[in-house]
Formats: sequence, C-alpha cells, structure tokens
Amino acid sequence: MTQNRAIHVVATSARLLAGAIIAAGCVVGVTAAVALPWPEIVNEPAQVSVTPTAGDTTLVCTGSFRAIGRNTQDAGQMSSAGDPSLTAEHSGASDESELAASDLLTVDLSGPAAGPLKLVGSPDPGSAVSIAAAESVSLAADDLSGLAASACREPSTESWLVGGTVETGTSDLIILSNPGDVPATATITVFGIEQSSTKTLVPAGTQLAVPLSSVAAGLQEPVVRVTAAGAPLRAVLQSSLIRTLDPSGIDVQDTAGAPRTDLTFAGVQVLTKSPDSAVTVLRLMATDQAAQATITISSEGERVQDLTVPLDAAIPAEVSLDALDPGVYSVEVTADTPVVGAVRQITDIGAGADFGWMTPAPELSGEVVFAVPDGPDPRIHLVNSAATEASVTLTPTTGGEGETITVPAGGSIVADVSDGTTYALATDTPLHAAIALAGTDEMAGWPIWPGAAAQAAITVYP
Repeated sequence: MTQNRAIHVVATSARLLAGAIIAAGCVVGVTAAVALPWPEIVNEPAQVSVTPTAGDTTLVCTGSFRAIGRNTQDAGQMSSAGDPSLTAEHSGASDESELAASDLLTVDLSGPAAGPLKLVGSPDPGSAVSIAAAESVSLAADDLSGLAASACREPSTESWLVGGTVETGTSDLIILSNPGDVPATATITVFGIEQSSTKTLVPAGTQLAVPLSSVAAGLQEPVVRVTAAGAPLRAVLQSSLIRTLDPSGIDVQDTAGAPRTDLTFAGVQVLTKSPDSAVTVLRLMATDQAAQATITISSEGERVQDLTVPLDAAIPAEVSLDALDPGVYSVEVTADTPVVGAVRQITDIGAGADFGWMTPAPELSGEVVFAVPDGPDPRIHLVNSAATEASVTLTPTTGGEGETITVPAGGSIVADVSDGTTYALATDTPLHAAIALAGTDEMAGWPIWPGAAAQAAITVYP
C-alpha cells in the first residue's frame, strides 16, 4: 500500500511538471507571436480627387462719396458729393467675355449719383477668373475736401471697421452694400467703454448708410463689427472732418480683416511731424481677452521703434507714433490674443489737410491682381517678413514689359506704379503689400488682398 501510493505521487508529480513545461512553452509561443509581424489585410477605400468648377467672382465698389447735412430742412439727408473714377480689369475669361457690371440701388441717397457697382466675372470652363478693381474720388467743396480711394472687394459675413470717431466736426458713415438676391440683416456691434448693438435690414441689390454717431454716441475711438445674416455684405467706413469751418479730409476705409495675433501694416505714410499734435496713430483692440501687444516699426528693413502696449478686452486703445520722421513704414503688431487694428495718417496739421486709415495687409503668395485708380504719386510698398529674399514681378495686365523687384529678407521696397492701371503681382516668397497715394492735401492707401482663390482639389469617397 505504501509502495503504490509512492508510485502514484511520483506519477502525479511528473504529470504536473510536464504540464508546467507545456504551459510555459505556450506562453513563450504566444509572446513571440505577438512580437512578430502578423499578416495584414488592408482595404483601401475607393477615392478620387476632384477640383470643383470655379464659380463667379463678385466685387462691390462703394460708389459716390456721400455728403450729409447739406439740406438745411433735413439735416440727416444724404446726397452725392462726387462720383468716383473706376479702374477695373479681369483675367481668366475669353477675350469675348466682358466683366458684367450693374448698379446697386441707393434708396437713402437723394439726387443724381453714380450707383455703387457690382462687378461679376465668370470664368471659362476649367479656369478661374481674377478681378481687380479700385476707385477714387477727389473733392474740393466748402464742406468736403481731400482724396478718398479704396479697392472694390468681395462681400463678407463679418467685417471689422477700426477707425472713425464721433467727435465734433466729423460725419462718419457705415456703408453697407448687399449685392445678393435676398435681403441681409446686419448686426452692428460697437466696442468702446460701453458696448452696444443694433440691427439693420439691407434689401437685396441695395446700398444704405448708417451714421456712426447713431450707433456709437460719445465714443471717440470706436471699433465696429458688422455681421451679416441671410446674405454677405460689403461694409466700409466713410469718414470726413471739418475743423472750425474748414474741410480737413475725407476717407473710405476698408474692413480690417479677422482678428489675429499678428498684424502687418504696409504703406504707412508719415508726411509731417509735430510735437504738439497727434499725426500718426495706431488704434488697436483685443477682441476677446486682455492682451499685451508688441509694436515694431521699420523702414527699409531697419527697425526704428519698438513699443509695448497693454490692451483691455473689447476696449479700443490708441498709440501715438509721432516720433517718426517723414517716410514710408511698415508696422508689425504681435499679441498673445487676437487683435484688430488700423493706422491713421494725415498730410499736415490744421485746416485743409487730408487723412487716411491704413488697415492690415494680408500675406500674399503666388500671383494676385490689383488695380491702381487715378490719384497723385501712386506707389506700392512691398514688405518681406521672411528669412529669404523675395523676387517680385509687376506686370500691367493690359500688356507691356514687367518689372522685377528684389525685396531683401526682413526688408521692404517702395516702387512706383501708374494710376489708372491694373497689375499682376507674382512673388516666389510670401509677402505683404499696400498701395499709397499722396499729394498736396491729398492722401489715401489700402492693402492689397488676394483675389478669390481658385477652388482647391477635394477628395471624394464614393
């Protein structure tokens, strides 16, 4: 009995030992199998790259410069103070295809006036169309004098107008144009010490104006945001100034673009210097949160001034740049939260002078087209913030030899252009550009924006 039990225990131990060895082998085998690559079965989904057909491109021009207060019986009545001169060109369509132009209605403008133009370019099949248009008007009346010029631009669902004031002697207007086929509702939000908002209906195919003083009463440094529902709107700010009884400038200011943490201003003109009066002023506003803004001012690539400014959320602030000598400058603004801004420039101190607001210049790459309207001493300011030099070619779209300009890395160049001419600008390095006009008691300027981009290819999964 004892011997059989011993044999049974030994046999059981042997079976346990064999089982343990087999289990260990299984673990090692599984571990090795996990470590080794397994055969993969991959099903690539069917896909195709498709480039959408380019659609029509629509630009909206401002039209007649509006005068307000000329009718003593109706101080709020608006009339045309002068009709603009237009320069326009399009490419990407056949020679037989013309740029379609139509007038928008101006129901709140009395008397004869040049209606604001809606320009539509239709591309040929398989191509994109590029439109360039700009207009200018020069006035010399008892209540309005100076030069106002701006590019015709596409409508947008959001526009930021950084400029203007409601101080004594100003008559600033928010001009809203609806080139669409359906009505649009504009929500006008004014930022300042206090924030206010109002809504305005803009009928289809119509332009109307809202006095800045009616929505920004008491604000010396307002910033205005216009948001559109129903249809995109073209929003601009028309400004005029009278000092005592003398007209002292007019301007049409474009939208400042979406809030960004970095802004680049090209074509900032300083024509005079005064220790007693504000000559060149930068207006900034942090749109959502308080920010610390760093301002760098350069001329021909050389840094001439650095400033640091704290910004409260949604409250505009102004920074004087009066230490600058006469010249053309670029202004770089970097902030830790998104900001909007614009630079105010003047030709001289006192009555009879002119002024203009310069908005940020977006980055340009590849080829863009732009128009230079009639005006004194037109120039283009090219600003290269990149670490490599840029080769830029300017070619009149109507024919003729192009001009190649080398813009050094981190530098800028001012070049002459011809008024009443459209150009194609081609660059091998992204840069910023603006048009500047200046003469005796006349000033205007605006950044060059890229045109409606050709549709990029998209991937379709059936």
